Amino acid sequence: MELILKKDVENLGFADDVVEVKNGYGRNFLIPKGVAILATASAKKVLAENLKQRAYKEQKQVDDAKAQASKVAGFEIKISAKTGSGDKLFGSISNADIADALSKQGVSIEKKFITVPGGSIKRLGTYEASIRFHRSVVSTLSFDIVAEKGA
Repeated sequence: MELILKKDVENLGFADDVVEVKNGYGRNFLIPKGVAILATASAKKVLAENLKQRAYKEQKQVDDAKAQASKVAGFEIKISAKTGSGDKLFGSISNADIADALSKQGVSIEKKFITVPGGSIKRLGTYEASIRFHRSVVSTLSFDIVAEKGA
């Protein structure tokens, strides 16, 4: 079944993408939730026209995203956490902690756009997270997890 996505769907595609899904997934989940519509010939023509009109706006957003990505690439992020024996953390560091650290640096990025390897980090060290600024602009951010002072 061919569908046009109205909203971003994780592990499937972004808004205005034409995707191929199984019939049951499209009919029973995506279409009733208002996330997708059937990709008929007329719907594809409307989509093509809308994409042409959005191309200029999209280019401006990509340029802004690249500027923000280059700004973030220069940051040195250090996140302090309580530790136990053997460099293990009490708790874990996740994308929310990285978003908080970035907001302290003056950059506001939603945590859903930050991907941490393994979902969460439970040891001290240097790690990399990927940050999605735009569907075509993804950057990596290197950050350190250090022991909290007095721990």
